[in-house]
Amino acid sequence: MTSVLVVDDSQFMRTVIGNILADNGYEVFSASDGRAAVKAVAERDPDIVTMDVEMPGMGGIEAVAEIMSTHPTPILMISAHTEAGADATFEALDEGAVDFLAKPSGEVSPNIASLADRLIEKVATVGRADVSSIDLEQDDSARDVTATTGTQTPADHPGRSFVEHPTVVVGASTGGPKIVERLLRELPVSLDAKVIVVQHMPESFTDRLAARLDRVTNYDVTEAADGLRIGPGEVVIARGNYHLEVVANVAGRIRMRLSQDERRHGVRPAIDVTMETAAKRVRDPLCAVTLTGMGRDGAAGTCAVKEAGGTTIAQDEATSPVFGMPKQAIQTGCVDHVLPDEAIPNALCSVFTQEAQTHG
Repeated sequence: MTSVLVVDDSQFMRTVIGNILADNGYEVFSASDGRAAVKAVAERDPDIVTMDVEMPGMGGIEAVAEIMSTHPTPILMISAHTEAGADATFEALDEGAVDFLAKPSGEVSPNIASLADRLIEKVATVGRADVSSIDLEQDDSARDVTATTGTQTPADHPGRSFVEHPTVVVGASTGGPKIVERLLRELPVSLDAKVIVVQHMPESFTDRLAARLDRVTNYDVTEAADGLRIGPGEVVIARGNYHLEVVANVAGRIRMRLSQDERRHGVRPAIDVTMETAAKRVRDPLCAVTLTGMGRDGAAGTCAVKEAGGTTIAQDEATSPVFGMPKQAIQTGCVDHVLPDEAIPNALCSVFTQEAQTHG
């Protein structure tokens, strides 16, 4: 039987979450703070941990860091729908948590009833994650540089002549925020790309993700808005609960549209929607990148980009916390390059060199 340690300082939330999990066949333990969670993980060796972010004493972020350094375990953060809660959640993901679930807005809220399906889906996904693929040491180094300079300086690429107006569409889900951050940190300014990122994430978190990424990369990062135009050296993050469509590509600038059309693969934004519309309308050099995540979103979009003459990249199994979306994309036969996440920025540079585009 799969075991889950439920960590929350609220007895009510421990009971609610514990009952949902028990009713779905999980063995449940509980802890009321971070210090007790670290001890329980060491003693009981649970398969999965659900971790509250804000707790007295040792909070969720510190507990995640301690657990991942001493007894690595897949961790699902349970986060508040607040700006502070979102920022703290991203810190926990930096420390090695796999994914997060936004908790209902109030302990007596009718939204509690909607928690069960989302919780079970998230726990099942996190339980499949390979925590050995999470590179904490490199992230520590990156944070040290960021703390000193505000951004991390990407690698130089002397002697390379890049094409004009390259466009990159990146799709990611579970385990994605850390990997997207690394990709953008290491993408050289000289590439001058337009980057569209579709990260499966709730609406209340994508604006904080954009703000966070804007602080750690030399590219200008914003959350998508209807009618937004992006140009070279700019990154747009798909807004949660909205599909992000490419509607025009004129003079090196891309115009976007938000829609709340039907969910695809059960998600909105869907990576396929963005990749397919980019394939249809972007005539400049184009590359699609499919990163870690559960499901098959991005597979059809990958094929659309390939059929339109673009280049396609998928993250490899060894570095994917959840090798679902990349695997599905690879199985289509439309992926040009299967790479570890740390090799993707350099691969993009190679794709968009003048020589590669001339002989591609």
